[in-house]
Amino acid sequence: MPYRPPLVAREFFVADPPELPQRAVGEQGLSAVTSAEVAETGPASVLLKAVTSAGEELYIGLAAVAEGVIRARLSADRAARPSVEKIIELVHAGAYGDAKVLVEDGTVVVDAGSVRAVATLDTWSLTYTDAAGKRLVSQNPGETDISGRLRSLPFGRSLVDGQPVAYHESFTAAPDEAFAGFGERFAPLNARGQRPLMWNFDAFGSESIRMYKNAPIYVSDRGYGIVVNSGAPVEFDVAQQTHAAVEFIVPDDALEYFVLGGTPVEVLDRFDGLTSRPSLPPKWAFGTWISSGFFVDSEERVMERAKKIRERGIPCDVLHLDTFWQHEPHWSDMQWDRENFPEPERMLAELTAQGFKVCLWMNSYISHKSPVFAEGDERGYFLKNAKGETYVADVWHGSHQASGIVDFTNPDAVAWWKDLLRGPLQAGAALYKTDFAEGVPADAVAHNGMTGTELHNAYTLLYNDAVVEVTREINGHELVWARSSFLGGQRHSAQWSGDVQTTWAGLGGTIRGGLSHGLSGVPFWSHDTGGFNGTPTDDLYIRWAQFGALSPLLRYHGTTTRELWEFSEEAERLAVESLKLRYSLMPYIYSAAVHASRTGEPVLRALNVDNPGDPVAWNADQEYRFGKDLLVAPVNDPSGERKVYLPEGRWIDFWTKEVHEGGRYIDTKHGLETFPVFVRFGAILPRVEPGLQIGDGAFEGITLEVWGTPDRGITISDVDGDTTVSLETVSETVVTLVSTGPADIANVSVVDVAGKPANVELERN
Repeated sequence: MPYRPPLVAREFFVADPPELPQRAVGEQGLSAVTSAEVAETGPASVLLKAVTSAGEELYIGLAAVAEGVIRARLSADRAARPSVEKIIELVHAGAYGDAKVLVEDGTVVVDAGSVRAVATLDTWSLTYTDAAGKRLVSQNPGETDISGRLRSLPFGRSLVDGQPVAYHESFTAAPDEAFAGFGERFAPLNARGQRPLMWNFDAFGSESIRMYKNAPIYVSDRGYGIVVNSGAPVEFDVAQQTHAAVEFIVPDDALEYFVLGGTPVEVLDRFDGLTSRPSLPPKWAFGTWISSGFFVDSEERVMERAKKIRERGIPCDVLHLDTFWQHEPHWSDMQWDRENFPEPERMLAELTAQGFKVCLWMNSYISHKSPVFAEGDERGYFLKNAKGETYVADVWHGSHQASGIVDFTNPDAVAWWKDLLRGPLQAGAALYKTDFAEGVPADAVAHNGMTGTELHNAYTLLYNDAVVEVTREINGHELVWARSSFLGGQRHSAQWSGDVQTTWAGLGGTIRGGLSHGLSGVPFWSHDTGGFNGTPTDDLYIRWAQFGALSPLLRYHGTTTRELWEFSEEAERLAVESLKLRYSLMPYIYSAAVHASRTGEPVLRALNVDNPGDPVAWNADQEYRFGKDLLVAPVNDPSGERKVYLPEGRWIDFWTKEVHEGGRYIDTKHGLETFPVFVRFGAILPRVEPGLQIGDGAFEGITLEVWGTPDRGITISDVDGDTTVSLETVSETVVTLVSTGPADIANVSVVDVAGKPANVELERN
């Protein structure tokens, strides 16, 4: 049979990355560092002048920029920096006051406390160790096969026709080393054997290696993390080309990366110190969000939706209006469709009176059919093509009008665009869903001269920064609901997993995305409950609702309705039950969120966050800890069967109260009424009676649920401050808890499990 092209496109992107040139036979153009000498030293840094295999002179900088953090830099010009710094500082590196720099006998040591860089100069090598001298990771010198061809690219850069095209670094990987991070990856959690590309895609689901949200950061089970400071399409090879090495290729003006010592928790804390602390969403944001769905909406439908939610006793705090609050051919010009929404100010005021916040959809692409486009086009506020004309791009992959892309490198364009955003917020909307922003074409040209390739990844940060600034100005908070992100994007306090398929595979991929994104520094994450593209069956809808209820943030949204009453009576009842469970756990959830905002630890925690020494924890990507004391394994198969791994310790089945020993897998099977949830033995869970909304006020009538004899105290965080509940007395007969702080703790409840304390008393300071 003669070859025919496939009937279905294998890949389809809005904005593809440029291809890096391929090395020709004979390895021409390699310029790898072979030796170095000291050029200058400082109290926390050293600058080296290096010689390469191609006879070039390059500069190497090593610096202790914080406790446990070392920066490495390689460039041809000692002043060169990553090109993204033309518009935004992704990493805010300082200097570590207690650093030590030692130069002795051809060896240089830069000591940042819990991590050190050790370089030998005459024959170049570089190793990173912990404070005791134990090797964390070493540069790989570049492996060759039997014919002499390179299998990995060593520390240096590559040239094509004498011109530099990319810098590269390569580390030796231990045979069983595990790696995680790189942004919101829908692939298996342990990235070993994968090749993540740092290029934001309109990913069309959660079942491929494409990502809406890239972040060039990863953590290793060997006690370190790596952050690459570049907005370029960095390519990582995580022990794929050769199982012995991890390498990254950086097509930028300089190679700059950071080595962060410690466990995942310590790495994330240090990562926040380099980039930013996560922005804490307002308290009401942790309630249920219910969307209009992706079809024509109206004021009448919105008000009827709000009425049904309250009448049917569905806990809900936020209503989301998707694209159709605007006039369809004019997306996204921030103008109300006055035919379907004749009086938006009155509608928003009525919804506020009913206890609803309202979120509005938008993106940074303005249809060429909108009158607003003509205004922006005339003023030069959109990205340009090579001819200097407005780049009118197919950012909707053929499903909507071609659009101009707002150029956030132009200060006048930013000011103009912010003015468009102010009106709906001043009318009473609470925030925006910032959709898209992955569509900057590689061949675009920005106002400040950047190419589309240079701007592509960082564009989403500029976009969300602008929306956050206007939202803060008018509503006093920093919440957006963002689809795309990049390095340091945790300052945009809510992100969701994009347009996932409404399938069991889509559910499983979404779970993986949340785990890897949490390990990339973003704790406040969500997904479209029920899946986005398609209509879920009742059982899939119920299982996704259960997953959503125990996710950091929760929204029902899809191409078809996700309104609970549009499914069977059983599906609605069980979805509501899952929401009531969430609302009852809100003191626990909100406390975990406050802790995450201070530390960078995820709320939805891959098992390796709390058990980094457990090899299984680096591969278990269909379950997670929700906060520190709950373990959740969403049902991802219509059979209801799940094999669940329980980490070391004892775990209590939330439903049956059976106690299980950890460090092993157990087989579970759940009907639609329940799903695998386990409580850490010794946990204290703060709970309340679930209401119809969370609102903005402090929790009232908190019950402390004691699950087995407590082994530690807890902190309850609320809008009026922290309350500590400490262990005063622990014996066979009595446990005394002491509460210090403003929380309204009404009583203590001892759960009937094997090993429970005979009596628990509460004292208040």
